[in-house]
Amino acid sequence: MNTETLNQLVSDIRDEVIRWRRYLHQNPELSYQEAKTAQFVYDTLASFGTLELSRPTPTSVMARLIGKNPGKVLAIRADMDALPIQEENQFEFVSNNPGVMHACGHDGHTSMLLGTAKILSAMKEQIHGEIRFLFQHAEELTPGGAEEMVRAGVMDGVDLIIGTHLWSPMETGKFGVISGPMMAAPDVFSITIHGKGGHAALPHQAIDSIAVGAQVVTNLQHIVSRNTDPLEPLVLSITQFIGGTTHNVIPGSVEITGTVRSFTPQLRAEVPALMERIIKGITEAHGAAYTFQYEEGYRPVINDDEVTQVIEETVRQIFGEEALDPAKPIMAGEDFSAFQQKTPGSYFFTGAGNREKGIVYPHHHPRFTIDEDALENGIKVFVHAAFKLLA
Repeated sequence: MNTETLNQLVSDIRDEVIRWRRYLHQNPELSYQEAKTAQFVYDTLASFGTLELSRPTPTSVMARLIGKNPGKVLAIRADMDALPIQEENQFEFVSNNPGVMHACGHDGHTSMLLGTAKILSAMKEQIHGEIRFLFQHAEELTPGGAEEMVRAGVMDGVDLIIGTHLWSPMETGKFGVISGPMMAAPDVFSITIHGKGGHAALPHQAIDSIAVGAQVVTNLQHIVSRNTDPLEPLVLSITQFIGGTTHNVIPGSVEITGTVRSFTPQLRAEVPALMERIIKGITEAHGAAYTFQYEEGYRPVINDDEVTQVIEETVRQIFGEEALDPAKPIMAGEDFSAFQQKTPGSYFFTGAGNREKGIVYPHHHPRFTIDEDALENGIKVFVHAAFKLLA
């Protein structure tokens, strides 16, 4: 089917896709709690008539479109969960669930994949192979819904997988297509410094956990600046420092938490030992003790060269060379990587920001939203790329 015809089919369902997105935005659900969202997706897919539906996990959905002719198996993924954020937007379809908000664009991801499924489900006779539409739960919370879906068998027999993230820092009409490393492994850690509490006026009788903890925080920054290759991407961020109850008491302990972001397995394995060496040395030097916990999060998203090239060619064909944004890898994490452990795949950014419309707030912000024009753009890439990849 030619480009103009496919693009027109996408344009024809634009209003319906926007309605789906707004319904989902009004009714957000947290990770592992997406029961109503999954049922809405299931019922919508069932209305298309030609898809084989299943529930791999209690709050996820898979739809299979088996073409008339034999061929490869392509999976396309969208995540569905929201975040524990109180929305501060003023438009008419704000969240009806207090303290829960679609602040990362997953409502858009779900509606785009529904739109893609609707268009392609009407083309069963022209499909060579199979397309699996994966509506995933719990992207925002480890261990992540992708890993659960993989264990449930959704990737069995799949040859290729693609997905996209609506990206507010990128203007609508642009696409970030990156070959190789794209998103980092997001690990988390917690440290407790055990000192000896006492009166603030008599510090010599105490072991000051705050003073020791402060040195731990500053010295951990030497890992990035002095212990690892400066050309190797690495982030170590302290995000919480909790301790003390009042002005005249030295607390007996403080708690420190944070995150480490990296791309390579070798560096990822080195960092915990480097951290513990610093923590151990500082606490021992001051007569304190410590506990240290390090938890690996999702794997890094590493895009397959050949699949990514097809996505890039698709964007160039539909939108022109100027639509390809010179995007770089970012240190945010994504559990799309779990699917990539099973088969080659590519994950790309679809621009969803618009300064003229005031759509400028970052992801996970209480006033985050997307430019709904981006929904049509994402569906066009999915539909065209599906035919290219299956061919």
